[in-house]
Amino acid sequence: MKKRIISAIVMLIIVIPIVYYGHSIFKIGVGIISLLGLKEIYDLKQSHKPIPFIVEFLGMVSLLLLVLTEFQDSYSIMYGITYRGIALLLLFILGASLFYKNNEYTITDGFFLVGAILLLGTAFNTMIFVRMFSLYKFIYLILIFILTDTFAYFGGRLLGKHKLIPHVSPNKTIEGSLIGSLIGTTGASIFYHYLVAPLTYKVVLATLILSIIGQIGDLIFSKLKRENNIKDFSNLIPGHGGILDRFDSTIAIMLGYLLLYSLF
Repeated sequence: MKKRIISAIVMLIIVIPIVYYGHSIFKIGVGIISLLGLKEIYDLKQSHKPIPFIVEFLGMVSLLLLVLTEFQDSYSIMYGITYRGIALLLLFILGASLFYKNNEYTITDGFFLVGAILLLGTAFNTMIFVRMFSLYKFIYLILIFILTDTFAYFGGRLLGKHKLIPHVSPNKTIEGSLIGSLIGTTGASIFYHYLVAPLTYKVVLATLILSIIGQIGDLIFSKLKRENNIKDFSNLIPGHGGILDRFDSTIAIMLGYLLLYSLF
């Protein structure tokens, strides 16, 4: 626990100034985090079979292009160029399987990597988009994750009796999940009302849905770890695991925000 607390303090000291300042330093930081997340996917895949270097390289370039693309109308030409480049690189990642034997690199492997790149790229690009639009909106989304995760943990320890999905995450309980979503929705909604915009029932509903989506994201990544017999995606953050261990719910919440964007 001591190691976990110290790591959390160090992360906050590093992350808070970067988030507050925003601009290019935030984009660079998110780009680095996304690459570290992809590295954990590579390591997971390579625990079963190696990934060709050219495929790794194309994947990293594709991810950075996707993460760092700016979503503004004035950049429509750049969108076209960037996304054509991403599409070409992703096709190369799939097409590369033609030049390797099945025990080296397959089309199935290619689809796995393409899916991971699209997932991480879209989520981390949304993170940049939200922060560039509004610091408080960004904090609101992160607050959903923090409050839901924290109170689901303590609520489950205090009141948890019924397991949520034991074969995926044996320690999570239905009671903890409900408490987490209740506190997460309430706390984040209050923050939204006072620091983002006047609260509406649509925003409260969207906040509740995002809290649930965040928990689903946590469970999805937990199942991925369980399927591969690992406890953490890496040991990058002492006491916390890797990038994907810390950003699993956030990735899901960012994707959920895209789906619910019209409600805000």
